[in-house]
Amino acid sequence: MEHRLDEIDRRIINALMDDARNVSAPTIAEETNVSPGTIRNRIARLEDYGVLTGYHATVDFERADGRLTNLFMCNAPVSERELIARRTQSISGVINVRELMTGRRNLHVLAVGEDTADLRRISRALSDLGVEIEDEVLVQNEIWQPYAPYGSDENAQCESITDFVSLSGDAEVAEVTVDPGAPIAGTTLQRAVGREVLDDDALVIAIERDDVVLTPHGDTEIRADDIVTVFSRDGIDDAMLEAFRDAERV
Repeated sequence: MEHRLDEIDRRIINALMDDARNVSAPTIAEETNVSPGTIRNRIARLEDYGVLTGYHATVDFERADGRLTNLFMCNAPVSERELIARRTQSISGVINVRELMTGRRNLHVLAVGEDTADLRRISRALSDLGVEIEDEVLVQNEIWQPYAPYGSDENAQCESITDFVSLSGDAEVAEVTVDPGAPIAGTTLQRAVGREVLDDDALVIAIERDDVVLTPHGDTEIRADDIVTVFSRDGIDDAMLEAFRDAERV
């Protein structure tokens, strides 16, 4: 099932892709201006939805044990490709299997062997599964990097991350993080409307605070670092969002 990501989700994924071992929830929270509890909750949700599927170590086997890493480019019958891919994982030395949506070379198998004789053993095991090895090559190096579009935008305001969704007509929904110095921080929704801090057309429909999603009422106090979901029938502009932003940073 597809899960719609917001900007905070994308920044979390980018940080984990960059260095999942050393990055922490407080570090990501500082960069995205939300609480560490919110980051932990978002990561758990991304795991539940199957967006984050695992955290893997990248190993240089040549340095570790002088072993050889080999990529087998195979042809598998399309009707049996998924089944063969699962069976391939049981071959000793296979560390990665990739299915491709193509007619030929539709199965890539990455394997580690002690020497060329061990790689030939893996090759024979693949053939026994009914795949044709069209080509193979020793892997010299592999470089990973995070997905750039999910990273921070140098031209964007890092202190307030907003995600917009357009609905029918002019209606819009936005998620915005409350700055510590925002006019609405520390006041209730009822007072914010009465003092014209919050636009009459803006309806706060949800508040995410740490790992809890709150249903807002008139006496609900908005706090710094809250992630507020705002709805407006006439659309949301910068003036409407000023209530949630520190005036000195706008």
